[in-house]
Amino acid sequence: MSWQKTKLILLFALLLAVFTGCQFAFAAELAAKANEPAKGTLETTAEAAVLLEPYSNKIIYEKEPDKRLPMASVTKLMTLLLATEAVEAGEFKLTDQVVASENAWEMGGSQIYLEPGEEMSLWDLLTAVGLQSANDASVAVAEHIAGSEDAFVEAMNDKAKSLGLENTHFVNCHGLTADDHYTSAHDLAVILKAGLENPLFKKITAMKEHELRGGAFKLWNTNKMLWWYDGADAGKTGWTEAAKYCLASSAERDGLRLICVVLGTAEPKSHFNESTKILDYGFARYKAVNMAEKGTSVGTVKVSKGQSASVDVLTSERAGVVVPKGEEKGFESKVELPGYISAPVLKGQEVGSYVVTKKGQEVLRVKLIAKDDVPKASIFLQMKRVIDSVY
Repeated sequence: MSWQKTKLILLFALLLAVFTGCQFAFAAELAAKANEPAKGTLETTAEAAVLLEPYSNKIIYEKEPDKRLPMASVTKLMTLLLATEAVEAGEFKLTDQVVASENAWEMGGSQIYLEPGEEMSLWDLLTAVGLQSANDASVAVAEHIAGSEDAFVEAMNDKAKSLGLENTHFVNCHGLTADDHYTSAHDLAVILKAGLENPLFKKITAMKEHELRGGAFKLWNTNKMLWWYDGADAGKTGWTEAAKYCLASSAERDGLRLICVVLGTAEPKSHFNESTKILDYGFARYKAVNMAEKGTSVGTVKVSKGQSASVDVLTSERAGVVVPKGEEKGFESKVELPGYISAPVLKGQEVGSYVVTKKGQEVLRVKLIAKDDVPKASIFLQMKRVIDSVY
């Protein structure tokens, strides 16, 4: 074989190798791109997470939302929910003096160092639960509300069932590690949503600081999102070795409220970082279109045979929708009311509907309710009205 032919063969072999290598490189690049997350998607280091828009119950983001996991002190959201509901119902007063038991005194972990027999107001104990995440205060509250921690825990589980939670079970009121004590990211979001409907719960979880024992003991809220995140106004942190770092939080911007839950983040502050990332994801992509706030007066309806001839009509809840940004235009509303209603009318009685539509299609229907009671008119008043109408 001549040297010229040998050079041609070698050149061809070199070109073939280069071409084959380029093919492999191109294939590898395609494979790598296929494994990359799609543009605009979100990843989190949390073992489980949920981003919920509470008014429509829209799930904006989720990762293992129903996985049963320990939640550490985020447990106390349910403790606060039951206690604040009992106060709002008039069963207890914030000024009630609660006597600490030895059972409360024995609690370890985060605490306010209650002494057996020490008296403290229910208000101070609730703030210690919500801000300091105090285990001893949680037990003292539980015993005051239900008579014993066991009875209170039973009420916690009953409340979970009433909220439709299928992946939650409580063994204690504080969240220290225990067998069969678990929840899910989705269930915690529902618990926080229920809490935000209670004014006292919302007030406590939004507080940044509080003083106990005449200023001798200062509480600082463990939920640093209240300082660090624009619009943050509620939530609860938790940490144990088993649960790692956990956080349920809420924030509202421009009428859009989002509830974020992260469970099982590994590093200090990671529950704040991951929650910030997930909340940012939601606020960047969605917008609230609020047509009417809860309690908005939208007109009147005539009342037949009532002491008043008409009654004002209010929206029973916020009338609004949440949509991807860019889709917020074109919504319209209308009020549906009967020609009249018959007395007696009760305050809060449903009398009609507030309907939101887009392109002629109904997207939301909110109950309209009577603002006041309207008792039935006496026969003499009815006769007077007839005479007045004649003359």
